[in-house]
Amino acid sequence: MTLEEVARVAGVSRATASRVVNGASSVDESLRHAVEKAISSTGYLPNIAARSLVTRRADAIGLLLPDERRMDGDPHLASVVSGVTRVVRPLGIHLVLMMTGPGTREQALSDLRCGRLDGVILVHTDPADPVPGRLIAAGLPVVLAGRPLKPMPITYVDVNQTAGAALAGRRLKSLRCGRIATITGPQDTPAGQDRLAGFLAEVPDAVVVHGDFTRQSGVRAMEQLLRCCPDVDGVFVASDLMANGAIPVLHRAGRKVPDDVAVVGFDDSSAALTTEPELTTVRQPITDMAAEMARQLLRQLAAPHSPATSVVFEPSLVVRESG
Repeated sequence: MTLEEVARVAGVSRATASRVVNGASSVDESLRHAVEKAISSTGYLPNIAARSLVTRRADAIGLLLPDERRMDGDPHLASVVSGVTRVVRPLGIHLVLMMTGPGTREQALSDLRCGRLDGVILVHTDPADPVPGRLIAAGLPVVLAGRPLKPMPITYVDVNQTAGAALAGRRLKSLRCGRIATITGPQDTPAGQDRLAGFLAEVPDAVVVHGDFTRQSGVRAMEQLLRCCPDVDGVFVASDLMANGAIPVLHRAGRKVPDDVAVVGFDDSSAALTTEPELTTVRQPITDMAAEMARQLLRQLAAPHSPATSVVFEPSLVVRESG
């Protein structure tokens, strides 16, 4: 299979197909998608050895994931890997999965400096993690999953968290819930802060109980909420995984969902489909967002001195049985 055949299937010139394969930033998005689809359907494999001699790149990027404790039960990570792979695999670029930790951070920095990796995508970084700042200071290619807590010149991809939480608030109000509450995400993260702010802008008198995006925190927070606010009849849980822990607490307390308490989550992850009943939730398109992270990293590699940018996806409400 040749590059000419890829160009024919995609309906573009050979030069355009070549620019996509080599990660050039000067390609229209619709044409880029067409070439990526053609590469996938034809089974085209780039000549990586020849390309590396020209580009002086390793044709490998790192995906820094949370440590194993934070990965446990996280329904997002498989979608992140799938989205990144969808972009880089057809281009013959290797994806190196790395768990964050003191040793791994230093290894990633060393691999970048020594040319073993061309760039990295950081997922779920701790607010105090020094790695983003060190990568920026060293001028190394990096893309962040989610808005950084403090402003910094780094490219990131996120969803409009505030607007998504407002959708949840409007949904609960439309169901005529009279006593509305929220279980928040961690307030030292942008996602946790933005989801709370967006919800309170829509429901300013909501009862607030804090969680940390884990299933167990959803259990604890719902138990606390029923103690302090037994008449609650509508709850926005700021992640599907927390809702997955919170809904069984309602069942054990004799509260039917959604008849007695309507519940809305956030993410539209696989966890939304394992609750009983299935969860009404705010959708963020994780796979598409991850694919965009990969594209943004490739653009940096093609144009190393381009300014940092941000891409923010819009959320939508997925109505199921819980509210």
